[in-house]
Amino acid sequence: MATLLRSKLSNVATSVSHKSQAKMSGMFARMGFQAATDEEAVGFAHCDDLDMEHRQGLQMDILKSEGSEEGGEPPLEGDIHYQRDGTGPLPPSASKEACSELSGQGKPKITAWEAGWNVTNAIQGMFVLGLPYAILHGGYLGLFLIIFAAVVCCYTGKILIACLYEENEDGEIVRVRDSYVDIANACCAPRFPTLGGRIVNVAQIIELVMTCILYVVVSGNLMYNSFPNLPVSQKSWSIIATAVLLPCAFLKNLKAVSKFSLLCTLAHFVINILVIAYCLSRARDWAWDKVKFYIDVKKFPISIGIIVFSYTSQIFLPSLEGNMQNPKEFHCMMNWTHIAACILKGLFALVAYLTWADETKEVITDNLPSTIRAVVNIFLVAKALLSYPLPFFAAVEVLERSLFQEGNRAFFPNCYGGDGRLKSWGLTLRCALVVFTLLMAIYVPHFALLMGLTGSLTGAGLCFLLPSLFHLKLLWRKLLWHHVFFDVAIFVIGGICSISGFIHSLEGLIEAFRTNAED
Repeated sequence: MATLLRSKLSNVATSVSHKSQAKMSGMFARMGFQAATDEEAVGFAHCDDLDMEHRQGLQMDILKSEGSEEGGEPPLEGDIHYQRDGTGPLPPSASKEACSELSGQGKPKITAWEAGWNVTNAIQGMFVLGLPYAILHGGYLGLFLIIFAAVVCCYTGKILIACLYEENEDGEIVRVRDSYVDIANACCAPRFPTLGGRIVNVAQIIELVMTCILYVVVSGNLMYNSFPNLPVSQKSWSIIATAVLLPCAFLKNLKAVSKFSLLCTLAHFVINILVIAYCLSRARDWAWDKVKFYIDVKKFPISIGIIVFSYTSQIFLPSLEGNMQNPKEFHCMMNWTHIAACILKGLFALVAYLTWADETKEVITDNLPSTIRAVVNIFLVAKALLSYPLPFFAAVEVLERSLFQEGNRAFFPNCYGGDGRLKSWGLTLRCALVVFTLLMAIYVPHFALLMGLTGSLTGAGLCFLLPSLFHLKLLWRKLLWHHVFFDVAIFVIGGICSISGFIHSLEGLIEAFRTNAED
């Protein structure tokens, strides 16, 4: 009797422990979900792919087991449409119990406010510090572009999500795709079923690596301008920052880093408030006469890339919408987040430019007085260094999956051993990627040029060109004439801005590279 009672108590304790751990895991999963979208939210699309594959495997196992238990035939491949919100049709062999089990799988759902917080983190990151420099070369037209880019990015985000859905035989709208890559592959099928996904992956890798380079550049720049009296050059500061970042090559996950993400985001908002407060204290000296309607023909296209890059969030929107409790609130969430971003970015850029006018620098905090600048820049450097692992880890994962882990389609042998440990040459490649970001930061230490190039190349492509093109390709039969007009206009205008910005940014980078090589 005593043994039986002890056994029951032990089982109850174990059950309570498991439930407690499950609640804590759910809480940290939600924190990790929000942390992963800090700044550019660069890893979301890839994490979504891995999560989808994992849960599809679980779904297949459950359905097969249900079919074998009831004597039914297992579902054929292609019959299952993975639906995050649970609205998609399940095969006939799937029972209610299977559906209930599936609904408990994966990450906890988030509210529209939490989704809005994630989007805000993505489009209100530390790269807004370059917007006053865009106003320097664009004047009022630069302010107009900040508004225009917000409207266009909000619209393309919505049509990108529309490409995830299709109408089934019953006339119901169901989610049949789960990521940007799925949409791209669907547009290129049946002739080239994987071409679109590869193009999106290449664009994503370029943006992730360039983001890493920008973090190293901004770290070296901020430290050099914070302590100009020290006999340490900007290149040396970049090397020191990279030495601190070298352990990123050993990362297996982002759990340790994600704990600091929320704190970094809050610190960044405080820094923005400090900058605006200082500018307001000098409101009497604002140079309104310096803000004009003329543009610098050579440098303004670079400003376009800077503005576009500050709004990039499309790559992770499919995952974000799929993890919302009520996906119908997605459009409303996109509206208020982009309206808020437009107002805050416009005010920040204008107020900062009015304060320093023609002396506005590439990173606006470099214009602050030395006493304030050192403190603010140190916080920004800490934020940049803590944010670096996010795009780096996402880039490594995409590269490893594409080149080393696609089975027979992989270009190189697997970089992981049978025990799951990273092989030595795989670690060498990771270290090489860190060193590559350092070399780029040393030879092209120009924050605005790199940001403009990235925004013109991948930012415009992922935010303007591809969403409008995919929307026309997948849903053109159901589109109204004004939607077709908007899509074509965005594609044409985005293409012109992308090409001009890319050419001018590339010319500036080549010139800077030659100058640094001569020195």
